Amino acid sequence: MLRAVNRVLVALAGLVLLAVGGAVLLSGLDLPRHWGFGTPSWWPFHGPHDVLLSRADRQRWRNESWWWPAVIAGLGAALLLALWWLLAQLRRHRLGEVLVADDEGVEAVVRGRALETVLEAEAEALDGVERARARLRGRRTAPRARLGLLLTPRCQPASALYRLRAEVLEQARGSAGLARLPAEVRLRTERHRAERVT
Repeated sequence: MLRAVNRVLVALAGLVLLAVGGAVLLSGLDLPRHWGFGTPSWWPFHGPHDVLLSRADRQRWRNESWWWPAVIAGLGAALLLALWWLLAQLRRHRLGEVLVADDEGVEAVVRGRALETVLEAEAEALDGVERARARLRGRRTAPRARLGLLLTPRCQPASALYRLRAEVLEQARGSAGLARLPAEVRLRTERHRAERVT
């Protein structure tokens, strides 16, 4: 979701800057007069000496009681949105890559998404697991796994958790040459209708 928000924000900012910059450049270089075309009446700039906001425009609302609270609220909202966006950029939701090393010290890099896909496939192959989602966090030399399992109605959670730890996580840890692979597992049960007992 963050990637989509980033793309939309960058696209909107780019369009606004392009439109305003084009309008300023067009009037600042006096291109309508040089190239012999007119600008519409709503066009904000009509010549190289025009200003963005006239003195009358800047002072129009100053004496209104709602003006300064509205300005402060708008700037505060813009500041909060900018801080949220900045903090969202700094938070890393996914581990991009994992450093894999063997006993002889040979190192390689594996994409974090590839390891997540393997963890999901191995977990879904376990009896009683309907669906699995995996996410890696932490550092590339010390990843942490976060898994979510959707269990079938007849699955024993303790058994599924034991097999996940003993088979899936242990195999992933050994394959990646990691000393340890801590994991947080969230279990949910698939919804089903109550069965009638006769």
